[in-house]
Amino acid sequence: MKLSTKQKQFLKGLAHSLKPVVQLGANGLTEGVVAEIENALNHHELIKVKVPSDDREEKALIMDAIVRETNAAKLQVIGHTLVIYRPSEEKKIQLPK
Repeated sequence: MKLSTKQKQFLKGLAHSLKPVVQLGANGLTEGVVAEIENALNHHELIKVKVPSDDREEKALIMDAIVRETNAAKLQVIGHTLVIYRPSEEKKIQLPK
């Protein structure tokens, strides 16, 4: 999914006040966690996922896997928090052109 810079900035602004909806536990990225992220994306479209990992490479791999598995757009990473967006069928968020 390709988003323009204007659309990304708009979504980042909306995401600013959000709290992480999904937080990975000690088991890391499991099928259950991916399913929960899918449900959250279908319901909210724009979510934050908390990936607590001290290893930068491992954290980056996990975040890339989340984006790949969910077919979502990665908007930004701040510390341990990943912000992703995927439009649902109802199109709850109106993106600027």
